[in-house]
Amino acid sequence: MNAPPRQPDEKIGSGSLLASLSQQLAAIEKRDAELWFILLSIGGMVAGCLLIVLFPATFLKGGHFHFELSISKEMFFLLVAMLTLANAYIISRRFQYRKMRQSLISATIQNELIRLQSFTDPLTEVYNRRSLDEMAGRFISSARRRKTALTFMLVDVDKFRQVNTKFGHLTGDVVLAEVAAVLRTAVRGSDAVVRYGGDEFLIILPESTAEHADRVAARITDNLARWNESGQLKGFDLTVSIGIAQWKDGATIDETLDAADHSMYAMKHATAEESSN
Repeated sequence: MNAPPRQPDEKIGSGSLLASLSQQLAAIEKRDAELWFILLSIGGMVAGCLLIVLFPATFLKGGHFHFELSISKEMFFLLVAMLTLANAYIISRRFQYRKMRQSLISATIQNELIRLQSFTDPLTEVYNRRSLDEMAGRFISSARRRKTALTFMLVDVDKFRQVNTKFGHLTGDVVLAEVAAVLRTAVRGSDAVVRYGGDEFLIILPESTAEHADRVAARITDNLARWNESGQLKGFDLTVSIGIAQWKDGATIDETLDAADHSMYAMKHATAEESSN
């Protein structure tokens, strides 16, 4: 199964993470540029010293420049030692900066994976309840800032306890993972699917009205019907009850989820009455 989708406006600090990584890499690049400046400065100093020594010793004879240079062995070896030490220092520092880049990128990737795992439900591979507060806050802030619609869908697996009783808890876990996959195929990449409870899921639809959520609910129902037709659970058709609530400016996340919960239970009771009739 694929990992949960991630968005630019969403979700769990990816923008600040990239900004921090860029700043740290820029600092390393600055140090690397300073090394090159030091190397060029040393080269310029050596070249200047040679010019000072050579030009006084230059004279024109027979149409040709002649150079006569006399330097002590101590001075010569001192210059060689200085150049050798300078190059060794710069090379070692460049290797050190290269390792720092690699370690920084590797640590950032590992930390990001660990952070994402902490916000992901391991069974269904969708976002977990822990991520909901931050995600919902970001979605609401974006909807308020852009003045766009935002809708929440609460999805409950009907008679899931019967699935566990009839087919076993292992099959029940597989069913939850399959339901999560069905939900993900019914939404866009900019939407978010959250495991809200044991057999409940929450879908967050940014820039979407309740009418659009109705179309998403229809796709979920169709996808689940095709899943049942494949004979995954013999003698048992899996269904879900869906509650929809569109967020209104000024409403809290709890108030909106309560409205979705009431809508979901109204659908569940209506379905139960139809089945009894």
